[in-house]
Amino acid sequence: MAREKQKSTDGPAELGQRITEALTRERIVPRFVDSYVIENGRHALQVHASLYRDLLSLLQREALLALSVRALAIVCDEPRPAGRAKPRAMLRRDATVFRRKFLAALTRQQGWSAGDALDFQRDLQMYEELLARAVSTHRSRKPFEAANHPFVDRCAFLLDSSFMEKARLAASRALTGIEELAAAITKQG
Repeated sequence: MAREKQKSTDGPAELGQRITEALTRERIVPRFVDSYVIENGRHALQVHASLYRDLLSLLQREALLALSVRALAIVCDEPRPAGRAKPRAMLRRDATVFRRKFLAALTRQQGWSAGDALDFQRDLQMYEELLARAVSTHRSRKPFEAANHPFVDRCAFLLDSSFMEKARLAASRALTGIEELAAAITKQG
């Protein structure tokens, strides 16, 4: 019983740590920006080192948001097998507790102030609400279409607002990598 209690307490913190480490290890954001610069000849994005670092940190935060939303959706909303019983989604109250512990652990790991943590939580909530609305109009997209996702729009605007559609397509490809990473991370745990 104590072992099961320990595991449920460490799950959210472990997930937060795995997400942060995987995002850094896989270098999704730097690869996304660098490939966009090369493919579209937008070398001006990398000319000023401090602006480039700021861009990478903003996009890294957006990637952390997208990865967190997807991982929380997989863990809390998708049916999981529970022994011999029929696969079921996590109970709503358990999902709320898991989410709260996950955000607290992520705040500690990132060293955020209370304001930064609240900003992240607000953006996470906004992502979830926008994605919930988009589910009702969900259709498969063509390879040359950008995804209907807040990550795509926000990253495209931050990356290169003058070439918005090209930036949206690049961000959509990055989102695919983020969603695959979320699936792999949650499968580990």
